Amino acid sequence: MSRPVPADLLLTGARIHTVDPDLPEAEALAVYDGRIAWVGSDADAEEWAGPRTERIDAGGKLVLPGFIDAHNHVRLGSDDACVQLAGVRTLEGILDRIGEWREAHPDAAWIEAEAFDYSAIPGGRMPTAADLDPATGDLPAIVLSYDVHTAWLNTAALRRLGVTRTRTDLPFGTAAVDPGTGEPTGFVTDFAVKGLSRDGHRALRDLGVPWASVDRQYGRLAKSLDDAIGYGITTVVEPQNSLDDLELYERARAEGRLRSRIVAALFHPRGTTEEDLDLFAATARVYAGDRLRVGPLKLYIDDVVEPRTAALLEPYTGCGAHRGETFYPAEEFAELLAGLDARGFQCFVHATGDRGIRTVLDAVARAREVNGPRDARHQVVHVECLDPADVPRFAALGVVACMQPRHCAPEIAGPGQDWAENVGEERWHKAWPMRSLHEAGAVLAFSSDWNVAEMDPMIGIYTAVTRRPLGGGEPWQPGETVDVATAVHGYTMGSAYANFLEADRGSLTAGKAADFVVLSRDILAVPAELIPGTVAETVVVAGEVVHRHG
Repeated sequence: MSRPVPADLLLTGARIHTVDPDLPEAEALAVYDGRIAWVGSDADAEEWAGPRTERIDAGGKLVLPGFIDAHNHVRLGSDDACVQLAGVRTLEGILDRIGEWREAHPDAAWIEAEAFDYSAIPGGRMPTAADLDPATGDLPAIVLSYDVHTAWLNTAALRRLGVTRTRTDLPFGTAAVDPGTGEPTGFVTDFAVKGLSRDGHRALRDLGVPWASVDRQYGRLAKSLDDAIGYGITTVVEPQNSLDDLELYERARAEGRLRSRIVAALFHPRGTTEEDLDLFAATARVYAGDRLRVGPLKLYIDDVVEPRTAALLEPYTGCGAHRGETFYPAEEFAELLAGLDARGFQCFVHATGDRGIRTVLDAVARAREVNGPRDARHQVVHVECLDPADVPRFAALGVVACMQPRHCAPEIAGPGQDWAENVGEERWHKAWPMRSLHEAGAVLAFSSDWNVAEMDPMIGIYTAVTRRPLGGGEPWQPGETVDVATAVHGYTMGSAYANFLEADRGSLTAGKAADFVVLSRDILAVPAELIPGTVAETVVVAGEVVHRHG
């Protein structure tokens, strides 16, 4: 804005870290009509004040752009109706917690639990129905892993859901079978690919699984949206939705629960047709606003390391020749991505293993060869185990590394945990190479992957900066840490760029949306161990105060 007008909102007395290299630091900013009208010094701020101007005195505290969580499953969320298994590290502990829940809910028709840790199962094996049966009896039980990529059923649930030795290819996953008997074990893989799809959710709902009901889905979404704005996340990228799910966001908007802006990616499972793509494109034209935008496509090339379903270049440690599979042959995936690229779609591709990641990068290279280079900003999501030879290809191909720093914490993925043990120490140098990618010029978009990990950006930033356990301790692969400013950039401008939002969000720059957060601590100055526990005291979206801590 060329000259001062009475601001709707005036922030003063702040240490503003703008994430704008043209004006890195400031003390004050003025908001008019939902956008930043001016950024500058306290001395000049009064020129923007008027009789109706709302004021925020930051009291010298740090102000950052609103966080943009580039991969946050707010729609999947966490469900208070489930048995909560986060932090339970033994099979006995899982059974005890389920037993306690069952006693407290004697009329329950199902037992549903979430966030089981693979490492809780003894001997490095995957869980079975026989493991669950002592605590669940004849009541059907479904237990979701912490990454929601697998499900664990008891014998009663196997019967209720129709899983048999001749019916293992399920609409909601793939049932593992005992190699000796051919009977289903109770462990179901591919749940993220099939169970969270439109058809998978409908199948679970039709089979009477309460977790899949519309009301339970909305409850998870609404709670997660409340959490997001409380953490200062002003834009959420929800990475995997069907067209059915959009009405949930509309309901949240109508009920005043949609305070963060949403970018919703649509799921592209195998079997998606050209007619589906036409409908996706038409839906994106309808949902093109700054509060709810639809457009990117979510695909999978591999699964996850912990149950050994990610695609590695070399075999898993101690697993003979097994190195995981890709969901598509490499050449087929390259042609698929080239076709989507030609239609103008941006693709978010889940890839965790080094072979899975290379397959995606090869596909992007093929798309550029066929279609010519364009500003597609395709994303490799997770980038957990990356071969050094592929590090420079991200910048060269214009591919964004959408990463979740918390996943590389030692107590989650480090020595003694399934991720590190399955990959083997000789490949630990490949684990979440954030610094290598940053130094090679790749765009880092940081995110939480809630509810796989904590939503709080402070926890993600702390882990990116230290690679230490949340409670302190020895770091794991500390050569791949980044500094706090780089981590903040990943949660703001990096994620804005990753989603074609850099002209409107990601920095506190005149003309951009007035989305910002006042923090209780100066995370750019305090010791790293004090970053967790920092809270968003005031959160502003489009110039409106939408959250005050406490």
